[in-house]
Amino acid sequence: MMTLLCSNGHTNPVDSRFCCICGQALVAPQRPADKLLGQRYHIERELGQGGFGRAYLALDTYRFNEPCVLKEFAPLVQGDQALKKAQELFGREAGVLYELQHPQIPKFREMFRAVDGESDRLFLVQDYVDGRTYRSLLNSRRDEGRYFSELEVLQLMSQLLPVLDYIHKLGVIHRDIAPDNLMLRFDDQLPVLIDFGGVKQVAAIASQYYNPNHPVPALTRLGKVGYAPHEQMERGTASPDSDLHALAVTMLVLMTGEEPQDLFQGSVPWTSKVALSPHLTQIFQRMLSPHPSDRYPSAQAVLQALQSTLSGGTPGYITQPPAPTGPSPLTVPTAPPSHTAPTYAPTHTPTHTPTHAATPVTARKSGSGWVWLLFTLVILGAGMGGWWLANRLLLPVEEPFSPDAGAVDETEPEVSSNLPPEEQARQAALGERRRQLGVDYALLVNLTNQTFFDRYPEQRGQTLSDSPEDADGRSQWTAIASEWLDQLETHLSPAARQRLGQFTAADRDRWRQQVNEQFVSGRALNDLTDARFFHLWPEQQGQDFLETPIGQVWQAIAFDYVDAIEQGVVLEEVVFEAGQFSTDLSDRLEPGGGQIYIANLGEKQFLRLALQAPSDSTRLSLYLPRPTSEQPVLLEDAPDTVWSGQLPQTGYYEVVVVSRHGEPLDYQLSLAVDNVSTDPIEPPDPEEEPPKN
Repeated sequence: MMTLLCSNGHTNPVDSRFCCICGQALVAPQRPADKLLGQRYHIERELGQGGFGRAYLALDTYRFNEPCVLKEFAPLVQGDQALKKAQELFGREAGVLYELQHPQIPKFREMFRAVDGESDRLFLVQDYVDGRTYRSLLNSRRDEGRYFSELEVLQLMSQLLPVLDYIHKLGVIHRDIAPDNLMLRFDDQLPVLIDFGGVKQVAAIASQYYNPNHPVPALTRLGKVGYAPHEQMERGTASPDSDLHALAVTMLVLMTGEEPQDLFQGSVPWTSKVALSPHLTQIFQRMLSPHPSDRYPSAQAVLQALQSTLSGGTPGYITQPPAPTGPSPLTVPTAPPSHTAPTYAPTHTPTHTPTHAATPVTARKSGSGWVWLLFTLVILGAGMGGWWLANRLLLPVEEPFSPDAGAVDETEPEVSSNLPPEEQARQAALGERRRQLGVDYALLVNLTNQTFFDRYPEQRGQTLSDSPEDADGRSQWTAIASEWLDQLETHLSPAARQRLGQFTAADRDRWRQQVNEQFVSGRALNDLTDARFFHLWPEQQGQDFLETPIGQVWQAIAFDYVDAIEQGVVLEEVVFEAGQFSTDLSDRLEPGGGQIYIANLGEKQFLRLALQAPSDSTRLSLYLPRPTSEQPVLLEDAPDTVWSGQLPQTGYYEVVVVSRHGEPLDYQLSLAVDNVSTDPIEPPDPEEEPPKN
């Protein structure tokens, strides 16, 4: 529902003229002109208005219409010198926020100036968070007569304190922590810290350069009454313990449903209004001390106090949030180490959403260490377990399984001494090779079982023993496992092999965002991944393979291709120089290989594509900068070798060529355009933008 926010962050109905809580006059929402701001951002709707200015939900046309938030600083009067000074102030504070690279902080992308007639405005662009504010969550619970529990507050604090510790060590103070400025993100259910007060402060100060007679609103500059400590409200002094004070108030508001004015005023102390454990009460009392020197000095100190609260046999409420990313000494890198791939060189940790299914697939891990053979062990004895025996064929491979976020289970049983010596040697060698390749034990078992059942369907539900009668079955199973190791070694990078069994939907979402920064769509990434995957496993065509163990292999191929795209191995930008109207591109594709070309073209230009390659050996795709439901693509996976037409949009078009040939093939791709612009729309340099979440 559309709402209006006053400068204090209070939510009001859209038709309100005054804030229903503090009485502040409200300004009716206005939508910027229905055109691209900064030749890039399309405004969808207004999100609200606060002390910073208006906030809009926008679509980034350079990132395939990815949602983002535009925060507008609208000056009260105009003037070049005033605007320049305000922009300097604004940019200085925003520059600090650019350095923040944490998954629980929306990334600040850029600041730009938009001129619309006589209006001259500044905008700050940041990632859009799909979620709800804790103010909204609290209101919903209040309507139901319930509030946040102590357990929920402990969990929330444990997830927020590391974020505060991160920004404080970088010298950044939030200044405005409150339920309105915390969001619960839908996809991972983590709290996200939004609306840093420093930029609001600069926006307010900058307003004086437009109109010296306009006073700086103290509440906007310094934080929210009741949440920020007195020294911040009265003197503008902010430090890490100021944020911790506001955090404690926020937690108590969530637990009681009372605003600070009611919670801390009157004759009834706040400790009588909420039932807390004695130790958590002491922690809050110290965080809320009126004397800064008496408060906890850091977020880490509060976190340690919470951990000591839970150390006496209480279940472990505190879980580690995701590590921040980016080039900060405080961050913990999560990407695998650099490596050299067999045919391309991935180095990062990618993701995207495949078109085939939305459910992640990975190896099932047993808490007992892959002892699928419990029934057989009862009969044969605990000392009979071997590689083949531990990988019993009792688990239906049709049953979907989900990844385990923990470490790889290395409880591989020893080779059974009841097997013939030569078979023991083969089993031992197979296990050693798996370990050297870094392939997850569980994943290899699942892959082998899946293939074994496909080849020998009569074996479904059967078990193998170490008796001579089952020697052929054991040999077949071992041969299939060896085949899989051959395939994984040949076609996957070391980092991809080590991630097998752990890929999730979150990875695929991240991959899509990563390639978007290179002006490549998820469709193009799918094209390359499908081409290689179906070349290697053609029997999977038309199958719901992501619901089986082999779906992890598809995702591992996508993992590698994301890095290949980022490294420019399979991506090339086509740039037409002034006076140039066509270009010829040639390359060689290995079986199952592919190449992506991108070109920044204008609406109503006429494009002609001509692909010269052996008959029916390729598939050609042409993707739009901004797909729509009416026109999602111009050409997709087509055996056609020519296409021509007038382009409907301005932006980066993608041409994807993939091989369907069984042998290496040489091809030539000709691109010709009419009305080549000598002054094309200038896209941002993706390398200068912070990476997406």
